[in-house]
Amino acid sequence: MADIGYLELLKSNSKFRRFWFAAVISMFGEWFNTIALFVLIITHSGSEYLLGILVAVRMFGFAILQPIIGLLADRWSRKWIMVASNLIQIPLALTFIMVDGPEDIYWLIGISGLMAFLHSAYMTSERAALPNIVSEDELTTANALDAASWSTALAIGAALGGLVVTRYGTDTAFIIDAVTFLISTIILLPMIIPQKISPEMRGPLFSTAFRNIKAGLERIFSESRLMRIIFAKSVWNIAGGGLSAIFLVLAGSKLNPGEIATGIGLFFMARGIGTGVGPIIARKYLTNEDKWPALIGILISTSGFFYLIVGLTIYQNLWLTILLVVIAHSASGANWVLSTILTQKWVEDEIRGRVFSTDMLLMAFAFSFSTFFAGWLLENQLLDIRLGMIWFSCAMMLSGIIFTLWRPGKKIFT
Repeated sequence: MADIGYLELLKSNSKFRRFWFAAVISMFGEWFNTIALFVLIITHSGSEYLLGILVAVRMFGFAILQPIIGLLADRWSRKWIMVASNLIQIPLALTFIMVDGPEDIYWLIGISGLMAFLHSAYMTSERAALPNIVSEDELTTANALDAASWSTALAIGAALGGLVVTRYGTDTAFIIDAVTFLISTIILLPMIIPQKISPEMRGPLFSTAFRNIKAGLERIFSESRLMRIIFAKSVWNIAGGGLSAIFLVLAGSKLNPGEIATGIGLFFMARGIGTGVGPIIARKYLTNEDKWPALIGILISTSGFFYLIVGLTIYQNLWLTILLVVIAHSASGANWVLSTILTQKWVEDEIRGRVFSTDMLLMAFAFSFSTFFAGWLLENQLLDIRLGMIWFSCAMMLSGIIFTLWRPGKKIFT
């Protein structure tokens, strides 16, 4: 059966429409928050290293309890995990209003890491729940729309966030972020999201936790094609974290010294446009699922190639740089959605949360290492922004080639 169209899906599936809109609203506010945090770090410390620490801590918070989050997403109501995540983040977002100087940067980083943990609970639950509210012929379209919406929220949220922070200050951005969490919660509350819970989940949580987490890992390693695809996002992030969250942010902050937030928002907007366009193109033209695992590696290398050109031409032509960032993230967005769809199709509902938590864990650790390392290199003046982009993009291209050649279970690359 042919995949359903985007508008048709939104019109015909009211449950998905609400589910999708709640996620879009929440993500929109998150990018206001992100731009404002970057500006506070740069304004109060001027440290590339602390910027790297912020991003690394956020991703560490995202990653650290993923095995437990995956377990809970298979044991408890995924809807209520998403609701709780939103509600707890409302007061946390407002605490950033109290930042008043460099002495507050460290607790800012800690609170931001806690919010990243809560966001990871929302995202893992959302990814695991999506196949339960759409049919099989709607799944590819729903994932493409979900990825495109995340990217649109990034593009618009980052661009508007940059303008709002420049004109009205960071406090306004944090208030908007808190309001979006509230609206997302109100949308989710009336929903009923179907979910299958395995009998093995019965019994006390703590006494059964290790066994059930182990079952999720065993499910991944029991199927070589699944084990390979679980690494798709993390392979991009080995270099992509430093490229997109450190070098690109700092390049944007230097576009106009008087308007730091606007420059960062502009490059993040380009990133968002790219990750939105990529899944749409992939859905239309990459229709042979058997070729997706190999194509994912090619997409990673393609993203690295266009980031290489960004590094070689940075500051020479603003619009060229924006176009190159859009293309680079179109490839990364396609990688994300193709690997997500394959995981959703291959893994049973009862264990899907635990499998996705491992996916997110690997991705977050790769991202954290990449951003920490990039910030450290810049802080110690071992690389500048341009050379950092060049070396990290080369590492990304190499990672993509290795992923394309990798065949789990075989002794050599074939």
